Amino acid sequence: MRTIRRGHFWVPGERVVSGARTYQRGPLFVEWEAPETLTREWPIVLMHGGGFQGTEWFDTPDGRPGWAQRLVEAGYAVFVVDRPGHGRSPYHVDTLGPMGPPFSYEGGRQIYFPGDDAAHTQWPFAADDAPAMDEFIAGYGPLPQDLEASQAMDADRAAALLDRIGPAILITHSASGPDGWLIADRRPHLVKAVAAIEPMGPPFATIPNIGAMCWGPTAAPLRFEPPVSDPDALRHARPGDYTLPSLSAVPILIVTAEASAFAAANPPTAAFLNACGASAQVLNLADHGVHGNGHGLIYEKNSDEALAPVLDWISGIV
Repeated sequence: MRTIRRGHFWVPGERVVSGARTYQRGPLFVEWEAPETLTREWPIVLMHGGGFQGTEWFDTPDGRPGWAQRLVEAGYAVFVVDRPGHGRSPYHVDTLGPMGPPFSYEGGRQIYFPGDDAAHTQWPFAADDAPAMDEFIAGYGPLPQDLEASQAMDADRAAALLDRIGPAILITHSASGPDGWLIADRRPHLVKAVAAIEPMGPPFATIPNIGAMCWGPTAAPLRFEPPVSDPDALRHARPGDYTLPSLSAVPILIVTAEASAFAAANPPTAAFLNACGASAQVLNLADHGVHGNGHGLIYEKNSDEALAPVLDWISGIV
């Protein structure tokens, strides 16, 4: 008996003309799945991080069901995207611009592996498991070199996705974290909530091999009030000097892991958003009895336990 429904589609990009030919720039691939009977009103859109792709939500490196399946089991329709230029969303430098550097094994170990942190106990395979590392790194590709343009395109395509599917909850991870703020800024009436899992930050940081967060929590411009033409003005602003009216009614959760090197970036991001009139709260997994996680918490050994407080928060606000 069929118990789920699934499919896929693309959110098209713009047509661009070069010479005598027409090309498409930056489409967004969307894979969706839903239970036979929906028990939750709003669907969830899952946005992957870094140079990875939407597959990070489907299965864990050690073969367990990922967050996408667990959310379907919880009664949600789930839309998993490959951001423009990643995964099944094609990349060509003639339409998307130069690529950033390739993703290295060393970079993967630095971001995800426990290293010398004895508190990080949940990574799902051993550091000397070469075949597992090969398979993990295989899913990574380069990011576009222009971070501002890449984030703006992510947000434009995701906004078009929401125009098509209606109001939804966004769950972002890592480098797609800024996309959540940008999408809510574009479509506040269609974003029911944003749960950002270890979002890229802190505000105004320069991220190695990725780019600079010139606009505070993003590299692409947000719609501040009063309007801001020079992002340097934000660096010297006092709380309340500038607001983000479109984010004021969007519940925001920023999830941080106990043993992640990125954990320190999350409170400053929440503070910046709240100083602009948002209502962002930081959820420390350890405060909810979920221990031993690093930046890859969505596919670590206790990924189900890590999802539970996020689901509880979503259920409590929408």
